[in-house]
Amino acid sequence: MKRYIAFLRGINISGKNKIPMPELKAYLTELGYRDVRTYLNSGNVAFSVDEMNAHTLSDAITEMIRKRFGLDIPVFVILQEKLEAILSKAPVWWGTSDREVYDNLIFVLSPATAESIAEKIGEPTTELEQICVCDNTIFWSFNRQNYAKSNWWKKTASTGIGERITIRTANTLKKIASM
Repeated sequence: MKRYIAFLRGINISGKNKIPMPELKAYLTELGYRDVRTYLNSGNVAFSVDEMNAHTLSDAITEMIRKRFGLDIPVFVILQEKLEAILSKAPVWWGTSDREVYDNLIFVLSPATAESIAEKIGEPTTELEQICVCDNTIFWSFNRQNYAKSNWWKKTASTGIGERITIRTANTLKKIASM
């Protein structure tokens, strides 16, 4: 049995794409997933299942959401041990206790690649943000006070990019990786 993490993109934001976590948990249990745990109300789910691949799991969860909630929500699934391995490769500037900096990890939804997303967004704004591509994810940190001036902040939600990624904070990921 393997442990996986699913990140649902763009749910429960400002009353849109509502998916109650207790219902999501129940439906995933119906699919045969075990020890299903959610974290926060933003679509972070850890579960165990007999060995499958992440793409198959993503498709199954996406289809279940379509049927049960009537929503077309992109789902990124990653093996928990792979998430832990990615987090272990974090640059020294990412995930620190510096309250002036906001640290995120960008997960790139297939078939896009981290390299293609980084190329489309362009260079980070010097002295305001940093990026590091790692295993089809992108570590991204930016200055909290001047975030609106940063190149990546403006573009991560733009058409052609926003629907190809899902973003989680360092603190959320550290918690989820230990679930």
